[in-house]
Amino acid sequence: MLKVGKTMEKDIKILAIESSCDETAASVVVNGRNVLSNVIASQIDTHVKFGGVVPEVASRKHIEAISAVVQEALDEAKVTLDDIDAIGVTYGPGLVGALLVGVQYAKGLAYATHKPLIGVNHIEGHISANFIQYKELEPPFMCLVVSGGHTFIVYMKDHGDFEVMAQTRDDAAGEAFDKVARAIGLGYPGGPKIDKIAKTGNADAIKFPKAKFHDVTLDFSFSGVKSSVLNYLNKMNMKNETISVPDVAASFQKAVVNVLVENAFEACKIKGVDKITIAGGVASNSCLRETMIKEGQKKNIKVMFPEMILCTDNAAMIGSAAYFELIKGRVSPLTLNAIPNLKLGER
Repeated sequence: MLKVGKTMEKDIKILAIESSCDETAASVVVNGRNVLSNVIASQIDTHVKFGGVVPEVASRKHIEAISAVVQEALDEAKVTLDDIDAIGVTYGPGLVGALLVGVQYAKGLAYATHKPLIGVNHIEGHISANFIQYKELEPPFMCLVVSGGHTFIVYMKDHGDFEVMAQTRDDAAGEAFDKVARAIGLGYPGGPKIDKIAKTGNADAIKFPKAKFHDVTLDFSFSGVKSSVLNYLNKMNMKNETISVPDVAASFQKAVVNVLVENAFEACKIKGVDKITIAGGVASNSCLRETMIKEGQKKNIKVMFPEMILCTDNAAMIGSAAYFELIKGRVSPLTLNAIPNLKLGER
């Protein structure tokens, strides 16, 4: 029987499963920081023709891929299920049908092998990707979580102990990237395409607005800047004027990145922390990375990013988060269910 506590008597190997959106992923992670395998089956090519992720299609694709992905993760790590100490799985937030595929599969494995089951919050997983990248990293620190579905500034006090300092009140940053990319004819996925074409544009060509709130807050709003881009495009089309796609992309990207960076460092100042991590798919955006690093150097705050493969949805980050849950004695029952709107810090 696995002994759970602050100190483990042996290395703990966790088989982790992630299926919250359109990537079927499995990974074997040792002690929350060392990745033995990290297998991802992406569905991007399937969803491109729809201009975004279709939930029902995503669920079917997960069902088709999950067994092979889990087996490949075990094979790549050169382990069998007998060597695994616990099963970790994302149970929210995400698309409910997609989540259910991973949750049900993980529950079946846990039941059949008599291993502990550990439900993991997808956002906590993204934050934990930094523990893989930076082996010595320990809380407390600030984390900017930016992805297609989520935008948060989170103060991590301890493993599993989070304070949400800010969040988006409407669109997530990545969602705004996708919608603007579609409007300027770049297609899906929008984030990488805007990042690439913006490099050839003038970021000061068009002034897109920053959201202003009546209350004092670090919260974000990206629907306004998205609407401003759409209005600009409509106005230019009505006047029959030429639209510079690189300039629109660069100017939009600058507007989004500036508010992310400004609010993130303000949160660091409020909490008096000298290190900030970035997580989520938008963390791979080159403009965000460069701007965060420059600002960090000015303010003497250490800025940390996971490598690109750990920014997108993956199971290694879930394995890391699951390990820190396990050593705190948090194990899920076999009645664990998918919770599509799971809040950060909820158990």
